[in-house]
Amino acid sequence: MLAADLVWPLHGAASGAFTLEDDAATPEAAVVSAVERPVLLGYAPDHPNGRAMLVLGGGGYTALMAGREGVQVARWLNGLGYHAFVLIHRFPHAGTGPAAPLDDAMAAMALIRRSGLADRGLGVVGLSSGGHLAACLAATYPAGWGTAEPQRPDIMVIGYAPISTNASGRTIIADKPPLPPAEKQALYDALQPDAQLRPGPPPAFIVYAGNDRVVPVDNAHRLAEAWRDAGGSAELHVFADAPHGFALDTQDLPVSLWPRLCEAWLRQQGFL
Repeated sequence: MLAADLVWPLHGAASGAFTLEDDAATPEAAVVSAVERPVLLGYAPDHPNGRAMLVLGGGGYTALMAGREGVQVARWLNGLGYHAFVLIHRFPHAGTGPAAPLDDAMAAMALIRRSGLADRGLGVVGLSSGGHLAACLAATYPAGWGTAEPQRPDIMVIGYAPISTNASGRTIIADKPPLPPAEKQALYDALQPDAQLRPGPPPAFIVYAGNDRVVPVDNAHRLAEAWRDAGGSAELHVFADAPHGFALDTQDLPVSLWPRLCEAWLRQQGFL
């Protein structure tokens, strides 16, 4: 699956099952359009550093940019010595409910920790909606969804994520209508990590575009402020001019330097 070295189905399933938008696309360009059974795809480094990263791509919880914001990110992390795991999570809809993406991410964290491939630490890299999902791993699980064992990452990288501006009553865009399907809007209403952050969050590297028309930069400031208020350390980078979804392959703009800045920060944190 997507040229992965390891394929681990979640929740005790015999296998993962998902649909690609284009079966002929390379793994680095793959887009997942539907997920029947979630699966964790592992990519191994040539020179392991004893740490692992869970990679959560974006797609607005209705698709998954498994290539640009998944496999490409995993390969970058491999070059730094991390085992990298790309999560193909379920989408929130009538058949799964709003909790499905977070339940899959928490199951993935637990599975990686049990594997022995993250004995020196386990972090998370999340972009766009995957950044929202990543931040939720450091927040309180909604009481209305039941109980869940916390799966706190040791370090976090969050890019251009809709942290809380999609939640009812917290939108930046005036009169913004609810997002379909209803379960997606319910997820954003229930999961507002800047308002639900647990005390003592892990160190975080946060990167956004100041002129992002899809995800307003207010999300970055909300998240960084919440991190500081909870007693955590957050390094925030806002690039004045960059497209939404800049990922790793936006060339010839200052934002293309963010992976190098992140690498330096990971080294400063003692996680590289």
